[in-house]
Amino acid sequence: MTDRSGDVLPADQSIGGVSDQLTGIPLHFPAERRWLIAMLFASLLLLMFVISVIALFTRGVGIWGINIPVNWAFAIHNYVWWLGIGHAGTLISALLLLTQSEWRNSLNRFAETMTLLAVVCAGIYPVLHLGRPWYLYWMFPYPATMGVWPQFRSPLEWDIWAVLTYLTVSLAFWYTGLIPDLAAARDRATTRSWQIFFGITSLGWRGSAAHWLRWSQVYRLTAGLAVPLVVSVHSEVSLLFAAGQIPGWHSTIFPPYFVLGAAFSGFAVVSIIAISLRSWFGLNNLVTDEHLDLLGVVLLATGLMTAYGYVFEIFDTLYSSEPHELQTLSDRLTGAYAWTYWGAIFFNFIPLQALWWRSARRTGWSLMLISIFVALGMWLERYMILVTSLYRDFLVSSWSSFTPTFWDWSTYFGTIGLFLVPFLIAIRVIPLISIFETKELLHEEQETKHG
Repeated sequence: MTDRSGDVLPADQSIGGVSDQLTGIPLHFPAERRWLIAMLFASLLLLMFVISVIALFTRGVGIWGINIPVNWAFAIHNYVWWLGIGHAGTLISALLLLTQSEWRNSLNRFAETMTLLAVVCAGIYPVLHLGRPWYLYWMFPYPATMGVWPQFRSPLEWDIWAVLTYLTVSLAFWYTGLIPDLAAARDRATTRSWQIFFGITSLGWRGSAAHWLRWSQVYRLTAGLAVPLVVSVHSEVSLLFAAGQIPGWHSTIFPPYFVLGAAFSGFAVVSIIAISLRSWFGLNNLVTDEHLDLLGVVLLATGLMTAYGYVFEIFDTLYSSEPHELQTLSDRLTGAYAWTYWGAIFFNFIPLQALWWRSARRTGWSLMLISIFVALGMWLERYMILVTSLYRDFLVSSWSSFTPTFWDWSTYFGTIGLFLVPFLIAIRVIPLISIFETKELLHEEQETKHG
């Protein structure tokens, strides 16, 4: 295995102490007051989402700001943003597992949880956007008596299968990695309710050699399935745009552009979560400054790759000299929605330059602030890509501006509650950090030190 253990975790901590520390979070929960305050805030956002959905189903999608030609608007904009956030969890866990990068061990659990919840928040938007979500099953190939079948040549249909496959594999990968830790919590539980809960969810794990062998095979197999899905899912999402003839979308750069942008925003949110949980639960010995440094390096690298996409997009437009493409570029730079383009440039790339300095990467508050800017900048980028290409269509007679309504905003902020509530529940009932992988890493570290 690649040996970076001496750089990642401090060696002067006992393996048993780490187990007690991590299992003690769900069993004894040392941050009850902070958790309750966060849960209250998240629940209010979730309530806003429920009210917004009830209003949508009662009154119809006309309560949103959608119009012709901006008929996708917030629904697909936030769908792409949420789905992008979900990519970093799989990258951190699956890709780094296959490449044997040991610094993943302190980050993979909550990153995988973030992936699952972000994909759910993304997937609910197209369902709501249907207007009549109870007919969602029409999108699936079932033996309909009317002979109405989905259009399999449509990127919209590909999207359903790509996202469902990604969610299924991510869920299997998350739960497989969780089983040994659930067994560790079961063995340390002192109350009957926790013993029953962890006993059922650990699936009878006993830690035998046969269990470890089968577990290792399944874990790496699902990781191998998950890695190409990271690329394929957001590449396919980009085809929702690139397969059309709309100026500003019809470009071969969109698949890599979207994949890199998704990784960029996803790693920013992983950094925010890592720094927050590190502070909440006193995990400085496990989520170390070295982890923050590595997250900062990855964030800087993916940010520079995304910036290359911006530059190449402008070059491609100028090189082609297609009038509609030139008009869309001019409109993005100086038009009514130029604030979204320049806002994305500023928030994504100006604060990011501080990460060239090691001290900025290893300082929690500075990395947190930069990551928040990136999440905001990528939201503005998705808004810019969608609206500036649609609000000025080919026909001048169909030109129309887009302004989000109260219900657009309430649904969006509500999905943040939809993300936070189950995430807060998850950190309350499962180990935040992979126990067995951390113990394995510490064991190797101590053997190296004493050998």
